[in-house]
Amino acid sequence: MNLRKSLVKNFCAPKMWMVFLLIWGYIMGTRSATLTSQIQMEANAILESGWWNTSSAHMNISNRCNWGSIFCNKVGSIKEINIDFVPTSDIYFATLNMSVFHNLESLVLRSIGLRGNIPKEIGILSKLTRLDLSDNYLVGEIPYSLSKLVTLTHLDISSNILQSFIPHELGIIQNLTTLNLSYNRINGQIPHSLKNLTKLIHLDLSHNSLVGELPSSIGNLKQLEKLYISNNNLEGSIPYELRFIQNLVALNLSHNFFHGSFPISIIGSGLTHLDLSGNSLIGDLPPSIENLRQLKYLDISFNKIDGSIPLEWWFLKNLTTLNLSNNRIKGEILPSIENLRQLQYLDISNNYIQGSIPFELSFLKNLTKLDISHNRFNSNFLIFVTNLTRLVYLDISYNFLTGFLPSNFDQMTKLQVLLLNNNFFGGIFPISLTNLSQLEILDISHNFLLGPLPSNFFALTHYKTSIDLSHNLISGEIPFQIGHFQQLVLRNNNLKGKIPQSICNVASVNISYNYLNGPIPFCVDPYAIIGNKDVCTNFLYKKVHFKFHPCPPPKKSNNKVRRHIVIALPTLIILLLAFSLIICFKLGHDSTKNKSENAKTTKNGDLFCIWNYDGKIAYDDIIKATEDFDMKYCIGKGTYGSVYKAQLQSGKFVAIKKLQGYEDEVPTSDESFRNEVEVLLEIKHRHIVKLHGFCLHKRIMFLIYQYMENGSLSSILYDDVKGKEFDWKKRVSVVKGIAFGLSYLHHECPNPIVHRDVSTKNILLNSEWQPSVSDFGTARFLQHDSSNQTTVSGTIGYIAPELAYTTIVSEKCDVYSFGVVALETLVGRHPEGILSSLQLASTQNMKLCDVLDKRLLLPNNSIVLLDIIHVAVVAFACLNLNPCYRPTMKCVSQCFVTKLTPLKIPLREISLEKLMNQDLKALFHIENP
Repeated sequence: MNLRKSLVKNFCAPKMWMVFLLIWGYIMGTRSATLTSQIQMEANAILESGWWNTSSAHMNISNRCNWGSIFCNKVGSIKEINIDFVPTSDIYFATLNMSVFHNLESLVLRSIGLRGNIPKEIGILSKLTRLDLSDNYLVGEIPYSLSKLVTLTHLDISSNILQSFIPHELGIIQNLTTLNLSYNRINGQIPHSLKNLTKLIHLDLSHNSLVGELPSSIGNLKQLEKLYISNNNLEGSIPYELRFIQNLVALNLSHNFFHGSFPISIIGSGLTHLDLSGNSLIGDLPPSIENLRQLKYLDISFNKIDGSIPLEWWFLKNLTTLNLSNNRIKGEILPSIENLRQLQYLDISNNYIQGSIPFELSFLKNLTKLDISHNRFNSNFLIFVTNLTRLVYLDISYNFLTGFLPSNFDQMTKLQVLLLNNNFFGGIFPISLTNLSQLEILDISHNFLLGPLPSNFFALTHYKTSIDLSHNLISGEIPFQIGHFQQLVLRNNNLKGKIPQSICNVASVNISYNYLNGPIPFCVDPYAIIGNKDVCTNFLYKKVHFKFHPCPPPKKSNNKVRRHIVIALPTLIILLLAFSLIICFKLGHDSTKNKSENAKTTKNGDLFCIWNYDGKIAYDDIIKATEDFDMKYCIGKGTYGSVYKAQLQSGKFVAIKKLQGYEDEVPTSDESFRNEVEVLLEIKHRHIVKLHGFCLHKRIMFLIYQYMENGSLSSILYDDVKGKEFDWKKRVSVVKGIAFGLSYLHHECPNPIVHRDVSTKNILLNSEWQPSVSDFGTARFLQHDSSNQTTVSGTIGYIAPELAYTTIVSEKCDVYSFGVVALETLVGRHPEGILSSLQLASTQNMKLCDVLDKRLLLPNNSIVLLDIIHVAVVAFACLNLNPCYRPTMKCVSQCFVTKLTPLKIPLREISLEKLMNQDLKALFHIENP
């Protein structure tokens, strides 16, 4: 008690009080000096960074807390940097001294063109809760020092050029609620340490090059609402542990290599967005998906799903997007589809769905896109589809639809794309199509439309409209509205030379292979009008491989109208009868078919044939067109026969492959014939040659194909004149088309097909330089339950090296052959020397610019140059001597739809060795900054 009183007494003494004040003042003064020094260092860091224009009057450094991009605390120290402007010049992260901002809580540098590495000093910012460096040009690795930011809740470094792998130290930042590393070049596996981020709500690792499996520990993130890991190279099955994430709202695992069955049992009922497209999922569609009553977006396209669509799927009433395309789905579309009243996007294309289009589809009034193409719908095309007045995109092409086209298309006023091609539609061309003012693409080709075109039809064309009416039965004169200033041409039929571009303003129109007549408008591409027998012109077309008849001088006649009626009426009746016979044949009238076959058997011997062109081809037509296969019509020879070019009575050209018959005692020829027919009847793809018909006879066998005007790729490359015309853009486009065709064979057919003879002589090019893979005489269906043993087959110089010591064929054999074809397309000759160098590993001193085709100048367009390098990298990846390390054709096709970053070194310095060492998987997801 006495001690306490003594202390109080002494403390209250004046001397002790003054000592206390002095000590307090010293402490506060030191603190103030430290704070002043801290603020000054922050100001110096801003000045020295060069990020801000401090010379501006309103950007005085003393007023930095009011700049709008910098926010300070009460004492003036910077707590937030949020730059929402783009500097006038490139800025680098390293120029801002991060170590001085000890009070920084938020750093947002989004979309400002920031370059360089993320500095390791960033780990000093111990108070940081938000870090957003997205959409910049940052390179290098993700620094380990980020793990020191234990208070961080939001980390976003997406859309940069970061490489290396995800550091497992990120699992230390346990306060994270958002982690976004998407759109980079990050590789390696997903670290298991991420399971420690139990507060995570949003995880996005999409568009990288991650490999391995999706770790089952991901199920530990029970607070997760959004999980995006699309566009990587993940494989294995989708982990069952995902079912533990009950809060999951959006799941996107698309464009990986996941396999197994549809993972319905792992998904919570609150899911609104599910994207599993672009994988290798198999099996049936599960009925239990009806439990996902909140689902709005469902995409499982580009898988290997088969079976039919369960009834329960048509009760997901909240769906706005449903994409089941590019699978193996069978069965029919049920009337219950009427329940999907919210649906805006429906794509079930490229499947095996059959039956009729249900009337209940017309109840889906919100539809803006409807794609049911490449299926087996076989009923009449009902008028009710035109009740979908909000449609912008309608594609029902490549089906077996019959009947007349509706007359009320004008109700679909918002329609921009209308694809009705490759069906069996007949009747007169509907006038209502002329009222679709928003239409940009119209394709009704390969049907049986009759009669003349409406006089005002081409009034709907404008500078961006593309119209294809080819391969129909349209007759009458070519409407003069197809091109502007048409009357000018008709008054000056002796005009020769180049047409002034200023008076030609024609939309993209294709009316080839019909029954049109009269003068050709001079603004029309001659290739868009070939196959019309009675057209004429007095204009001189240059660089055209065919000639048109000259137009006769006009004759005055009072009976002109009567003469047209006399000519047109019988023609129309004949065409209508022909169309009716075709429809009857298509609907399965076997009695008519048998009668026809019996008639041919009597006339031509033991003849078995199928015609599938326009219903008009007959055996006698082929014999007459080729003058009994006279050699003057021969355009090529092969191992098992010859190829002939024939012009049918309609004016259309076809290619006929005549194989050696039984009398020649060549059993392999018959095997090749039957094999090619079996394969091509199962295939429909724009880059696979189209089989129109075939004939198997005691003494003759032949197949009828689509005629390809530019011949084989081999003939183009080895012709100096055509080789120069075959420019870099065309070459790149051809390589991509071949890749898409082979990818279809390997990955999208019910049973994978291996071509076994991919070479430049078996790649055909049409008039638009679009490629088609041909000659399927040695092709094989791969069976999953067999060894797929075979004898060596193919063209020397294109055969995969492993076939020299094994008899097992796989898709990787075609991949190697594709690599040779791609490289040959760039080099302009067979790359025998380069292939030998690859085997000897002696490509170190070989430069890409030295091996490219010397007949073409190197492109000065950076985009074309990047495309060439793109093709070269892919080609070398396909030529890997170990088939296990070659990419699949699906990977190659995915690679060709990605973008590349600009070159940092000149072309002359790019070696073949550098291209061979490129990581092709990383190339899949490269984006232009």
